[in-house]
Amino acid sequence: MKIAQIAPLYETVPPTYYGGTERVISYLTDELVDLGHDVTLFASGASQTKARLVPMRPKALWLDDAPLKSPVVAHLAMLEQVRARADEFDVLHFHLSHFMHFPFFKECAQRTVTTPHGRLDYVDLAPSYGLWPRYPMISISDRQRRPLADANWLATVYHGLPLDLYRPPADRPGGTGNYLAFLGRFSRDKRPDRAIEIAEKSGLSLKMAAKVGDDDGPYFKEHVEPRIDGRVIQHVGEIDDAGKPGFLGDAAALLMPIDWPEPFGLVVIEAFACGTPVIAWNNGAMPEIIDQGVTGFVVDTIADAVDAVEKVRALDRARIREVFERRFSVAAMARNYVAAYEALLKGGGAASVPGGRAVAAPSP
Repeated sequence: MKIAQIAPLYETVPPTYYGGTERVISYLTDELVDLGHDVTLFASGASQTKARLVPMRPKALWLDDAPLKSPVVAHLAMLEQVRARADEFDVLHFHLSHFMHFPFFKECAQRTVTTPHGRLDYVDLAPSYGLWPRYPMISISDRQRRPLADANWLATVYHGLPLDLYRPPADRPGGTGNYLAFLGRFSRDKRPDRAIEIAEKSGLSLKMAAKVGDDDGPYFKEHVEPRIDGRVIQHVGEIDDAGKPGFLGDAAALLMPIDWPEPFGLVVIEAFACGTPVIAWNNGAMPEIIDQGVTGFVVDTIADAVDAVEKVRALDRARIREVFERRFSVAAMARNYVAAYEALLKGGGAASVPGGRAVAAPSP
């Protein structure tokens, strides 16, 4: 197949810093090339890919220190260039937020798929999608669909990671770790304050590898920073891919005490890749991604989370890695996207996969 992947322009593909969407696009694009497909990636300059790169601006928006930038204009200019070349591709796969591309591609909507990577409960999205109901959509979890339940959902395809990206620590197979981990951003929605309380009540230390985003400063200063003592509650700074296997693999569990409808949670499968269980709040896609009592626990209260800290010690970390390889590898993700593309082309844009999924691997 001739496939166009259209990425947001905020970060490079893969991202230089924080950017889960661009990371997934990178893994998917390279795997599709390895499967023999002819793939073109429309993305920001300095992106690295096995596909044919068409740079849409010299620098990613977040990496451009120009004093005046217009993300809207940058994306509109990209869409016009993609539209001019649309006939070159069998499938155009958009990874853009909030349906900005819909007005450009009405004539070939049946050859497009859109994967929204964020939440879909914004008040304007449902009525706006109603103006373009023919556009096929691919969700990253079944839970993500709920605010747009009547959209033209083609499949659900879970994120996947390369098998060799993260592995359990070789010198500690099957170990359980002696601390809890928190990884991501110090955002109110991600509730690091809950993670701190869980650690304090469980008797384990907490290591937080997280960044303070532009909008997170006041929350961090008030609710998190005063509780960091450097001993029980530690802030170890941001870590890169090279540091994640040790950080996650040596932890007793990753804490994901989120307070928002997380559509997937890439950090969860990063922990699984390291053989580390996850204790997550019952929000968003967590019940879909975590196999209760196998790869971790989904909880509703602090007390349940503290109880789960004891339970994770009995989980088989080798099995967690096995589940990751079966359900969340990049090969599984690409295979499922290809199945969705084929269904799209067979059904002229109205195709549907029974149960709302592509060939998603079953739970253990």
